[in-house]
Amino acid sequence: MRDESMNEKSWAKELLGQARVGHLATATKEGRPHVIPICYAFDGKTIYSSLDEKPKRATPENMRRVKNITANPRIALVVDLYSENWRELRYVIVQGVAEIVREGKEHERAIRLLRQKYSQYLSMSLQERPVIRIAPSKTIAWRAAGSTG
Repeated sequence: MRDESMNEKSWAKELLGQARVGHLATATKEGRPHVIPICYAFDGKTIYSSLDEKPKRATPENMRRVKNITANPRIALVVDLYSENWRELRYVIVQGVAEIVREGKEHERAIRLLRQKYSQYLSMSLQERPVIRIAPSKTIAWRAAGSTG
């Protein structure tokens, strides 16, 4: 993470590392937004999400998020924690640039990270599936006043 405020907020890095789902926002080159929940892995610096085998309406290359990233690589990712106890509320917004990675050492590493986090990926053939790589450029982290942890 390049945003200096993240260095002071270990809870934010922990939330990014442990949360099970984030919401990825992409946009067309004209700026029409598209938001979708994703599974992802965070290595402390880069975020990866697989275009996995779960039922989808389109092939990976024809998915809205892939088309949007190809046309406009600027993205936002929101990871949050909601609780009925509002003193526990928190979120992290990551702004950055996304790229589709189809092969190579980084692709293999991304799959390894995703399989470590999600046991469901152990039985999926991810080697042939593209991965979204997110390079964060800015982060915004917030938690409720008086919250701990």
